[in-house]
Amino acid sequence: MRRLILAVTWVSLGLVGSPRALAADLRAGVARVDLTPPMELKATLGGYGARMSKPAAGVHDRVFAKAVVLSDGSQRLALVTADVLAFPPGFKEAVAEALRGAGWKSERLLLLPSHSHTSIDMSALHPKNVLGIPQIGSFHKKLFELTVARLAQVVTDAGKDLSAVSVGTRSVALEGWNRNRRGNKPCDPELTVTRIDNARGEPLAVLVNWSAHPTLMGPEDMMFSGDFPGHVQRMVEALIGRGVTVMFYNGAQGDQSPVARPDSGGNWEKAERYGRELGILVWREWEKVRPTPAPTLACSFEEIPLPPHAWHRAFMKTGGAEYGLSEALAGRMLALLFPTKTHSTSVRVGDLLIVGVPGEMIAELGISVKSRARAATGVPHVVVGGLADEWVSYILSAEQYRKGGYEASVSFYGEQLGQVIADGAVRGASRLKP
Repeated sequence: MRRLILAVTWVSLGLVGSPRALAADLRAGVARVDLTPPMELKATLGGYGARMSKPAAGVHDRVFAKAVVLSDGSQRLALVTADVLAFPPGFKEAVAEALRGAGWKSERLLLLPSHSHTSIDMSALHPKNVLGIPQIGSFHKKLFELTVARLAQVVTDAGKDLSAVSVGTRSVALEGWNRNRRGNKPCDPELTVTRIDNARGEPLAVLVNWSAHPTLMGPEDMMFSGDFPGHVQRMVEALIGRGVTVMFYNGAQGDQSPVARPDSGGNWEKAERYGRELGILVWREWEKVRPTPAPTLACSFEEIPLPPHAWHRAFMKTGGAEYGLSEALAGRMLALLFPTKTHSTSVRVGDLLIVGVPGEMIAELGISVKSRARAATGVPHVVVGGLADEWVSYILSAEQYRKGGYEASVSFYGEQLGQVIADGAVRGASRLKP
């Protein structure tokens, strides 16, 4: 009789059945906001010094920020993707300050820019950028305030209406879609697709991780655009329909370039065709994902002290020449714009672990970070969230730094930076064990 009473009690409390009954439901909400600056602001495009800070000439396709807010009842966090070049140090803290009244802290936000070279210039969002060098760009106070406000808005909107969700992730190798632009063998062909559905099985959000520089447009292309990541997102949203929000975030793309589709015409057509055809592959993988309820939600924040400032011995002939820097100006630039410490924010959602890396990490290091974090946590799908929260530098292995080239010339902490960042990122991610 006692056993029967206990059994009835457990059933009545809903504690018998699937593992879902023993875990809190994960809840989520999504939102998007248009980041395209009004033309009257005369905002510049980031990514190419040759543009000499000329204002954008128009809008080819609009750029957006998108957010998914996740909560398991005891904690909440926000993943924010943005069709922009990158965010400078201190920008995320400004967004967190704008959200402080709603109880948000910087450590619970993960900002993931796509790295589009035809979108908002990172230099224009850096209040300490008072150098006045056209190749670098200058701080734009109104654009900074507008962008901070819109990112705070998208997080606020995504957090207004949270509903129960299920989550699943799938990874596949796409050979021939990216290449190592430094002529090295390491290339990361892994595409990772995360599906977030509501309790009725309807699509709510899709996260897409892929490693490639959005540089299908060049310095001569002067209109705002999300480059291929923008087209990927629109294509998948059109194929799935039903109001789904698709969010693209880059991987360890420091030396990874997209391989344009054959006979795809001019730059704008190359970007659109690459994005649409990649979007079809994303959609096909999305269809195969089987989301599960009550996935794990966890987040870590790891501070990383940086090595002393230094520029590569070839800097003045490469990056220095492109950005119009003398040695005196380069020294002032490092002191003003480059921090002495950074951080890695990592997020686990079910079988997905995003390891945030604050800059442009080369694929060799990115593959190692993923492997080490997977071994430490047992999470099956580990990705690098490239340029996460802030851009501090290109991030190379010591061997690749010594080899030189453009990427090494835009790495400002010496040859040990890659190891320091990789170790710090893995250290933080390793705390997110099941």
